[in-house]
Amino acid sequence: MPQLSVIVHGPNTQDHLTGLLDSLVAHPLPDVEVVVAAVGDWARETAERHAPQLQVVPLPDGASDAAARAAGAARATGRWLHFVRAKDGLPPGSPRTAAERTAELPGTVDVLLLDHLRSTWRSSALPSADGPLLVRAGRTEPALADSAYLLRLTPLLGTRVLRADFWRAHEERLTTDDEPRAALAALLLAERVSCLPHIAYEDRRLRPASLPPVTPEQHLAAVDRYEALLDLAQDRPAVYTVLYEIMVRDCLRTFARGAVPEPAAREFFLRAGAAAVRRRPEGYRRPGGPEGVRRSLLEEGAYTRYRAFQAANHARRAVRSTVRTGRRQAGALIRDHQYRAALRRPVDPHLAVFSAYWNRGVACNPGAIAAKLAELAPHIHPVWVVTARNAALLPPGTDHVVPGTRRYWEVLATAKYLVNNVNFPNAVVKRPDAVHVQTHHGTPLKRMGLDQMAYPAAAQGLDFDALLERVDKWDYSVSANSHTTRMWERAYPSRYVSLDHGYPRNDVYCTAGADEVRAVRERLGIAPGRRAVLYAPTHRDYEAGWTPRLDLAALADRLGEDTVLLVRAHYFYDSGLSPLAGLRRSGRVVDVSAYDPVEELCLAADALVTDYSSIMFDYANLDRPIVIHADDWETYRTTRGVYFDLMAEAPGPVARTQDDLTEILATDAWHDEGAAKARAAFRRKFCEFDDGRAAERVVRRVFLGEDEASLPPVLPPEERTPAPAPQEVTA
Repeated sequence: MPQLSVIVHGPNTQDHLTGLLDSLVAHPLPDVEVVVAAVGDWARETAERHAPQLQVVPLPDGASDAAARAAGAARATGRWLHFVRAKDGLPPGSPRTAAERTAELPGTVDVLLLDHLRSTWRSSALPSADGPLLVRAGRTEPALADSAYLLRLTPLLGTRVLRADFWRAHEERLTTDDEPRAALAALLLAERVSCLPHIAYEDRRLRPASLPPVTPEQHLAAVDRYEALLDLAQDRPAVYTVLYEIMVRDCLRTFARGAVPEPAAREFFLRAGAAAVRRRPEGYRRPGGPEGVRRSLLEEGAYTRYRAFQAANHARRAVRSTVRTGRRQAGALIRDHQYRAALRRPVDPHLAVFSAYWNRGVACNPGAIAAKLAELAPHIHPVWVVTARNAALLPPGTDHVVPGTRRYWEVLATAKYLVNNVNFPNAVVKRPDAVHVQTHHGTPLKRMGLDQMAYPAAAQGLDFDALLERVDKWDYSVSANSHTTRMWERAYPSRYVSLDHGYPRNDVYCTAGADEVRAVRERLGIAPGRRAVLYAPTHRDYEAGWTPRLDLAALADRLGEDTVLLVRAHYFYDSGLSPLAGLRRSGRVVDVSAYDPVEELCLAADALVTDYSSIMFDYANLDRPIVIHADDWETYRTTRGVYFDLMAEAPGPVARTQDDLTEILATDAWHDEGAAKARAAFRRKFCEFDDGRAAERVVRRVFLGEDEASLPPVLPPEERTPAPAPQEVTA
């Protein structure tokens, strides 16, 4: 009996079935079977081309989704069932991930909930909003009464993996063409559920104009859907209340956005209002504000007044938008006038403007260059661009400007040197006698710049024409190795000069001594003799927020008292509530997401665990163990794009599951001979120019105008002495 049956069902709409089956056949798994409930000749012929790797259940044209699911489930022999619509997709590796997770679950769990991507006819691999809810549940197995918020997950049956016995017990209630009804019913009927906050499904939204129009009867069916579902929640007050909220919200949204024609719109409104009154929980209070007004009008059946309320809101929003636009335009005119006036002044040869990570503060390569500038060229005055929020965190005495202020535009207009690890705003003018230095902030594994164009999830919101205009302002581009130089020239094609001098932020890995290593470990509370493992995952464009891909508390328990996990979330997520907030404060899991600089965390760590973050390239300078946790490599590579196969050129052992990672860290595999050999090859390739004198070379070349030949030569990796490892400091 296989662990998982993937049941693909439906017609080959717009030929999406072909790609789905190609991907499944290309990565067969011994514990996963694929059953295709093929609706119509085209789907049957497509599926039969992939036999015998999969089973085909032919169904006539016009067979419903419910009938196709039932036919596929009847043929399936797996312990768990995953229903996948033929128009949708499965990111690479997701059947393996689902099968492994279901194998771990106790017999009381009936439904495994998955995260997903959204794709449309315009774009692909967009994040869902479900990730934070799944993270909130963690790796527990709650009853729905204790986690009613899970009802707010997108109602897709494809994001629910069902225990086969559970399906058979409730098949009659789950067999419906109303997919949201089936998806919600699965939760309501389950004894317990479990969550897997990893991307394991792709919801492909087809262009509405290519589909049959939604009928008034289908709109009205939404009310019947919730009436039936509320009956299943009658004895669970918390669940009932959340489901009631979802019903009212969904009905109002359908009415507002569904383009329901008259008189069907009036009938829908009146039926939804009657259900809202009839089903209202005891003691329930409507929310305040405009939403409360909408619900009150709905419950009163006040159709005409609701339409008037809608029209008034539309008019009010239009007026506010016009006012806001006018204010922005007026402010822009004032700023433009101030900036243009400043541009008429001479360039100040002793003024340098620095910024890092979208004005977060003194950090990264710009920070290291500014420090060396103070030593070698103190006659040049640095000014940092920092947001008002981060200004209070600056080192004492740091001269700074806040974006948008008068002095901000003045220093940008008159500074001889502009240094950033991202880009300055589009409005910044490149003066002929000014020097722009792009330091970057990592070595590229993932696709960057123009290379993102082929990856919609990564390219979402990017204006590539504007990007190239910013790139054309660069005079210098700093690089840490030949690979990076080549990739920057490809991703950011322009006439800048590549400074193959190393990344200045990495100098500390060759210059720090035992005292520095000991001091930072003391600041972090790491006792002498304890192993510190830094876990630093990267951002994923296809997720709405940070989803911890490890059960960190369980990992800490398995590794024991002698290991402390330093966990650092990607800086893209520093404005939200950390998923680490609920971890127990045992001293074995420490959230260091807000700790700066990250270089100090690297100095303190005995080993690094990461996925695809560029921190691996920096940490390799220390010649300490690196372990790659690549549970979603196929999905990441497909949706984000990469420049090389990390699985073939990893800097150390590769774990594809949490069990793999635990085994590596609990044995000698994390620092054995094989790990050292892989790290040495990686270090030779990607730490090519990082010898501890990168900042000096940049300052001498850019700010002091010294010739390339006169700069300190780059020391080969085998001749460098990295900062001492923690065990050397405490020995």
